[in-house]
Amino acid sequence: MNNERELRVVGLTWPILLENLLFFLMSTADTLMLSGVSDEAVSAVGVATQFIFIAILIIGVINNGADVVISQYLGSGKRFEASKISALTITMNLLTGLFMSLIFLLLTEPLMRMMNLEAETLEMATTYLHIVGGWIFFQAVINALSGIIRTYGYPKEAMYVSMGMNVLHIALNYVLIFGPGGLPALGAEGAAWSTVISRGAAVVVFFWMAYRILDYKIRWKDYLTFSKEFLGKILRIGVPTALESVLYHACQSVFLYYVTMLGEAALASRQYAMNISTYVFLFSTACGTATAIIVGRFVGGSRPDDAYKRVWTSARWIFAITVAIDLVIISLRYPLIELFTDNAEIVKLATQMILLSIVLETGRSLNLLFVPVLRAAGDAKYTVYWGIVSMVFMSLPLGYFLTFTLDMGLAGVWLAIGADEWARGIIMAIRWRSNKWRNKALVTVDSPAKAALEA
Repeated sequence: MNNERELRVVGLTWPILLENLLFFLMSTADTLMLSGVSDEAVSAVGVATQFIFIAILIIGVINNGADVVISQYLGSGKRFEASKISALTITMNLLTGLFMSLIFLLLTEPLMRMMNLEAETLEMATTYLHIVGGWIFFQAVINALSGIIRTYGYPKEAMYVSMGMNVLHIALNYVLIFGPGGLPALGAEGAAWSTVISRGAAVVVFFWMAYRILDYKIRWKDYLTFSKEFLGKILRIGVPTALESVLYHACQSVFLYYVTMLGEAALASRQYAMNISTYVFLFSTACGTATAIIVGRFVGGSRPDDAYKRVWTSARWIFAITVAIDLVIISLRYPLIELFTDNAEIVKLATQMILLSIVLETGRSLNLLFVPVLRAAGDAKYTVYWGIVSMVFMSLPLGYFLTFTLDMGLAGVWLAIGADEWARGIIMAIRWRSNKWRNKALVTVDSPAKAALEA
């Protein structure tokens, strides 16, 4: 049984890893291609993307909670109910996405003017956010469908769709950003339209795939059936999860504001360093997600001892592999940054940030495991309480002190974020060891036979 369970985690991790890799390749492709336009274009998209991420996290109120609920229902053998929860998830994500699209259409310009940008950067950032934000409901539906497909145990299928979306995105980037063959070169605006079109295509394919893998097919009336019981369970996990995530990215927006006060070179350096550092924690994200799916099945199937052991095994692998990947990235930091820019000041700042990532990413690897598994067990509120303490009351003041009082500049921001990651990671690991999550399950098993995990 132990070998079978280990294979399941590996089998879930690698396609999720590749899917996440492909998702971030979209961002890197934008950055790399836009660096051929100007550093200001890169900065503009980086600032706008911060708000896109916050919107996606708000949308995650539903699908983050639904993934946990669906996983526990599948673990308990209640597959018909899992199908109904899937339909509710898609509908609620779409409605939330439409609401966020309206917000961006109305408030893009005021949001961008708050960010202390220079005139050229401001214009490009406003255009990009208006387009991508106005169509953010596409991403809302993608998040719902891909989460459902992964939770049902089909991460490879979700990966294939992401692969197709990325290929289309990169091709459209080339055409719309640079305008070959006499076509108009749209720059940052072209990157925005490329993102929207590729997401729209992915929505169609994800719907087709979801209908192929669900054993109880979703009916049209299921999309319009709002179960108070199911929605309550989703929100019990989804609201704390989204609140914590929004807090995190709101704090990142404050840190971004700190960086804008350091100048355009620091702003571009942050964007380049973040694009490269993203690849350090891809494995942690994938393994954390895979482990959370397994934990949800175990908790729903009344097998908390198996869940407890599984998490500690994953923790050892995640930490070791994160250190190894980070050391490789650090050793290659100069050629990697020089792929994006030849500005000496930006190269110097960005490589310093990558060097400091050994502090940030090791702490982040703990959070990317223990926070998702606590949520999967139903213990979502605890992560929020300590997130507020660490992110808001510790990291933001520390970041200001290091950046401006001690005059450490961009390094001060990186170290403050790293301190937060380590503090929360250690606290969440202690919580898992305490076993206080064992009484938080959202569903009970009907019979022992139904408790078995799906192959």
